[in-house]
Amino acid sequence: MKRHVTVVVACAATTLFAVTACAPGSAPNAPAGTSAAPSGVKTDPAGMGQVTLTVWDQEVRGGGKAQVDRLNAQFQAKYPNITIKRTSKSFDDLVKTVRLGLSGANAPDVVQINNTRADMGSYVAKKQLVALDPWMQAYGWDKRYPASIRAVTSYSEDGKVFGEGNLYGLPQVGEVVGVYVNTKKLAALGVPMPKTWADFTAALATAKAKNEVPLVLGNVDKWPAVHVFGVVQGQFVKAADIRTLGFGNKGASWKTPENAKAFSTLAEWADKGYFSPGFNGQGYDPAWQAFGKGTGVFLIAGTWLQADLSKALGSDVTFMLPPPNESGQVVTTGASGQPWTITASSKNPDAAAAYINFLTTPEAMKIIAETENLPVVDTGQQKAPNKLGQDVFSAFDQVTTKDGLVPYLDWATPTMGDTIGAALQDLLAKKATPEQTADTLEKDYAAFVAKNG
Repeated sequence: MKRHVTVVVACAATTLFAVTACAPGSAPNAPAGTSAAPSGVKTDPAGMGQVTLTVWDQEVRGGGKAQVDRLNAQFQAKYPNITIKRTSKSFDDLVKTVRLGLSGANAPDVVQINNTRADMGSYVAKKQLVALDPWMQAYGWDKRYPASIRAVTSYSEDGKVFGEGNLYGLPQVGEVVGVYVNTKKLAALGVPMPKTWADFTAALATAKAKNEVPLVLGNVDKWPAVHVFGVVQGQFVKAADIRTLGFGNKGASWKTPENAKAFSTLAEWADKGYFSPGFNGQGYDPAWQAFGKGTGVFLIAGTWLQADLSKALGSDVTFMLPPPNESGQVVTTGASGQPWTITASSKNPDAAAAYINFLTTPEAMKIIAETENLPVVDTGQQKAPNKLGQDVFSAFDQVTTKDGLVPYLDWATPTMGDTIGAALQDLLAKKATPEQTADTLEKDYAAFVAKNG
């Protein structure tokens, strides 16, 4: 699945940043088979002696670079005995560098790792990353980070099970897929803000009947429809089952009545003309940009578009989570940004963990918000300068603290991104039935699960 830099308009005021050092503590031994995690950890950076930490990251753009620059400067000012030797590269370049770098003599101490099976899962299996569980307990990360966020950076020690097991990374920023609403157009239609799924589908029908584009979509790139499907799937399929499918683990199936209902609903929307005309031939960027210029009533997309749509539509746009499903839970697709990890080659894992902790404290989340990013935790405590920004913060806080965030479906297998994108494009073009779509996805998923053991 194509992922985007998460950017939001955040607090304008500058927050004085001060970190209270955690009291020294200890944690149980890491689980058997993990790499070099100490039996007792140190959490006072000032007492760790002279240390140089080599750090690789992909924070080279905009707010990402700004927040790490500020936090690094404050960390070194507070702990002058620890020197940060930082190398920043683009996401693509860092992915390539890490593949070679982790097995070399000059591996970093701390590195941002893509949390997919092909990257983090592979390095966990090769024992190239250290499980963070001892420091998680010492610093209380398990109390601050919801289970749905920890899951996207957790693996079994052999790297085969995704979404559970040991914690291998800690992210700073988040993202969630929801519904952007052109409130001016909605009001002109005489339709109140949808509160239930029935309200939402009725609003789509009303918009179509009154010659508006109900739901803007550009799907030539194939992956955008997967985000739309994720919103629909969350209405009919249990969050636990979606997680199993999205993480590519044993115990679920695409060929269920609940998934069949989700596929059928998506196909019905296409049949009823709810999507943009010619949507399978339109690009993602032109589609959301058209929404920003006043085309359509709703747009299902992620929080990474917030800054651009806020600039384009001002007070005429808002962001809402999908309505609760029949069980009363809001379930939707989302994840974290690139998590920070400790390599097995690090000679200073306690210092590395202290650095990661510094990047993710409540005070750090304020800096992250101020530099126009979406804090992955403590999100609801941040204040944005406009309603759309506050809607985004509130939405992410709600879905993560209430365990409604489910993974990107393309994470399941190395080939699922291509498989599900093409399958949904065919479904929407009436080249495949809902049953055939389920068969296609099940074949990819089941083959991987069988091979993965």
